[in-house]
Amino acid sequence: MTLTRIAVLSVALATTAASQEIRTYRPFGTLREQAEMQQRWLDQRMQTVLPALMAKHGVELWVVPMREYNEDPVFSSLVSPTTFAARRRTIYVFHNRCTGNPLPGQSWDPRTCVVDRIALGGTSQGGVYEAVRSTQVAAGPAGARGQQQAELWGDEQWKVLRDLLVKRNPRNITVNLSRTWAFADGFSAGEYLAMREAMGPQLSARLKSTELLAVELIATRLPEEEAVFRKMQEVVWGIIDTAFSNAVITPGVTRTEDVVWWMRQKVNDLGLGSWFQPSVSVQRMGATDEQLGDNPVIQRGDVLHCDFGIVAHRLNTDTQHMGYVLREGETDVPLGIQRALWNSNKLQDMVMSELKAGRTGNEILRSSLDLMRAGGVNGTVYSHPIGMHGHGAGPLIGMWDRQDGIPGRGDSKVISNMWYSIELQATTGVPEWNGQKLRSAQEEDAVVGADGVARWAFQRQTRFWVVR
Repeated sequence: MTLTRIAVLSVALATTAASQEIRTYRPFGTLREQAEMQQRWLDQRMQTVLPALMAKHGVELWVVPMREYNEDPVFSSLVSPTTFAARRRTIYVFHNRCTGNPLPGQSWDPRTCVVDRIALGGTSQGGVYEAVRSTQVAAGPAGARGQQQAELWGDEQWKVLRDLLVKRNPRNITVNLSRTWAFADGFSAGEYLAMREAMGPQLSARLKSTELLAVELIATRLPEEEAVFRKMQEVVWGIIDTAFSNAVITPGVTRTEDVVWWMRQKVNDLGLGSWFQPSVSVQRMGATDEQLGDNPVIQRGDVLHCDFGIVAHRLNTDTQHMGYVLREGETDVPLGIQRALWNSNKLQDMVMSELKAGRTGNEILRSSLDLMRAGGVNGTVYSHPIGMHGHGAGPLIGMWDRQDGIPGRGDSKVISNMWYSIELQATTGVPEWNGQKLRSAQEEDAVVGADGVARWAFQRQTRFWVVR
């Protein structure tokens, strides 16, 4: 039995060394250790990922203003793990100082680019930014020792920004405005009006929206993050392994909400976070969803489904697995039920074969559905990026209720070094249930590597979890 499996067991053990190990188990180390790793990731992303993306999209200067508790969606991709909100107002400025001018239709060569990172307000985020403070001395009693410079405040910040823009004289100034992407639409109306007023008409004329800069910065993951993401999947599998077992479920007694709250509590006990409330549902021979209700008692012969995700290192997982409760006398899942899972496995293979860097989400959806129909599978595909957000930045591959493509969010291209949640379902008639259809909904996280090819972040479910 693995440490991950041991760590998620819910059985109340006597006070032994083993139970003490369970109570103190931290799958990702202490908070301090996690923060140190995340800070290294931030440094590396700012030095490598950001310059390449600014060059790719031809952005000379990027301004990201935000106020406390009204943070831009890109905020968590720009700050240290010990920063939870913007400080009063923080204006992040990124100046791409590339040598030479790109030809029409071309962007700068990232190898010749250096990006200056400036914070007008707030801190240096562990040395990532040059933090600019006010020229005023903080108010205090006359003659007080140790007085410090005040922080930038109010209109003073906009004046400092304007002076910086005049000095650097960029040809274009990107801000986060978008009608397509929430991830690229963090520039609030109040900040936009104040910034334009401070800049004046000449500088304001250089403002533009470069939507994919913010989207791809959020979406791009480092190779170093993959090991942590894999371990997160292992923890998820360990929790589901226990949840869909007799350690948690007693047939005829346990309700689906009992399992939901066990999972939610276990995540909390392990020092992890949740980005959505887990769900557990039942399919039963001869019963409709309406007849089962919202919180049914789990019975023998039931097919179980869970939707479950955790948060660690500011990263998110999203997993859907299937389970089965053996009837009296059964030793394995009936073949017809198992075949329903295999059909969803086939659909997973089809989507993974089509998921490649350089293709749009809508292209991947169309080709996957063509393969699905040719392969005789009855299903739907609704996969999405994942990473810094559960429903992450990047192209959608369908929605559960939109199988003809997603205008806008399905038209952008998959990039290398991004992660996907392969979410889909296949519906199969089950002979053992008198032909009643069974929906096998699966979700498993995948990595699009530096080579542009997709692979599973850990593994995918090919056998039902079994409650005996």
